Amino acid sequence: MSANPVDMNAVVGTHDIVFVTLDTLRYDVAQAEFEQGRLPVFQSLLPPGGWERRHTPGSFTYAAHHAFFAGFLPTPSEGGPDARLFATAFVGSQTTSDTTYVCDQADIVSGLAASGYHTVCIGGVGFFNRQTALSRVLPDLFAESHWSPSMGVGARHSTERQVALACRRLAELPGRVMLFINVSAIHRPNRCHLPGATVDSMHTHAAALRYVDGALAPLWSACRQRGPSFVIVCSDHGSAYGEDGHQGHRVAHECVWTVPYAHFFLEPS
Repeated sequence: MSANPVDMNAVVGTHDIVFVTLDTLRYDVAQAEFEQGRLPVFQSLLPPGGWERRHTPGSFTYAAHHAFFAGFLPTPSEGGPDARLFATAFVGSQTTSDTTYVCDQADIVSGLAASGYHTVCIGGVGFFNRQTALSRVLPDLFAESHWSPSMGVGARHSTERQVALACRRLAELPGRVMLFINVSAIHRPNRCHLPGATVDSMHTHAAALRYVDGALAPLWSACRQRGPSFVIVCSDHGSAYGEDGHQGHRVAHECVWTVPYAHFFLEPS
C-alpha cells in the first residue's frame, strides 16, 4: 500500500471533491510539456517531478470512466498494490485500507451523494452528450449533468466554456459539491489548437494540453474561494499517432494504457 496515503474518510464531508479527466491525454506528452515549462498552471499545483506515471483500467472513455466511478482510478505503473482513494463495498478487495472511503452504493458518485454531496457532471466527449441511451449512462449517475456542442470534441474554446459553467455552479451551490469535468479539448480533432496545422499529430496534442492548462486556471481559483477542495486530475487513456501502425485508442498499446495522474489539495484563498 502507499507509504503516505490520503485519508479519504477525513476528506469526505469536509472538502469539495473535484475530479477532472483530461480525455485522451498521453503520459509522455504531458510529462514532456511539464518538464519543458509549458504548463505554468499545472506547475504551480503538481509536485516538482510532475505527473505520476500510471496505468488506466480502460483503453477508451466509456470503459475507463465506468471503472473510475466504481473507485478504480489509474494505478501506479511501478510498485505493489496501492490503497484506493474510493471504493464501493466489494468482498475480497485487496486495494482498500482504513484510509479508503468505502460506500455501499454501486458507484462512488451515488456514495458521495448519500454522504451529503451535490454531484455535478460537465461533459465533454460523446459518451457524456446525453443524445443516446448509451451517452446517458455516465451522466445519469449525477444529480445534474451538462453538455453542449460548444463543450464537445473539436470546439475551439470548449474548456473555457466548461470551466465557466463549473465556476458558476460552484458559486451558486451551498454545501459540499462533487464536481466532475470531462475535458474534451485534447481528443481528436485537436488541430484547431495549433495555428496552421491541417492534421492531428503529437504536436497538436501537446498544443491542446497547453490550451487546457491555461483554461483550467479559473476553476482552481473558484475552488479556493469556496473552501478546501480535494482534486484529482488524470487522463482516462492515451492515443496513438502511428505507433506500431495504430491510430487513436481502444487498443492495448503502451501509449494508450500509460496515463498522467495527480491529486492535490486546494486550500481557501
